[in-house]
Amino acid sequence: MITLVGPMGAGKSTIGRRLAARLAVPCVDLDAEIVKQSGKPIPRIFEEEGECAFRALEGALLHDFCTDGTPKVLATGGGVVLSAPNRQRLQESGLVIWLDAPPEVLARRIGGDANRPLLRGVNPLAKAKELDRQRRPLYEACADMRVDTSSMGVGRAMYEILEFVSKHQ
Repeated sequence: MITLVGPMGAGKSTIGRRLAARLAVPCVDLDAEIVKQSGKPIPRIFEEEGECAFRALEGALLHDFCTDGTPKVLATGGGVVLSAPNRQRLQESGLVIWLDAPPEVLARRIGGDANRPLLRGVNPLAKAKELDRQRRPLYEACADMRVDTSSMGVGRAMYEILEFVSKHQ
């Protein structure tokens, strides 16, 4: 299994789909699976049940996908690394690729996205900087590879990941 971690807007879903197609394996987008499982969009889960309930569902689904034994590319949500058991599960399940970009780039990419509950009513750049300070050490702690997607196209990012994967699987 190849898992993509990183902040909102780093390209996990987009690169995940393309990478999975290239490897001829399924791509699982963890946030999309949470929506499917709960029957609610993520912002509504945050509003009605809170972030803790969202993180619990995220952890349970992560466990299921990490232990089902099927090869796949797993694109996670940006906060999946907040839980130590999640980080351990990711590391034990295959290669973890950290897609990264500076907060300024991420804020430009995600600033107007209403489907991101952590951005509601806040300055996107300030929030991207805050999340970077909080999560960067966690991404670094569980990643086997870091790819800076700030000025790199999807094709180039895939090439770098595929090169790494071919040497480590």
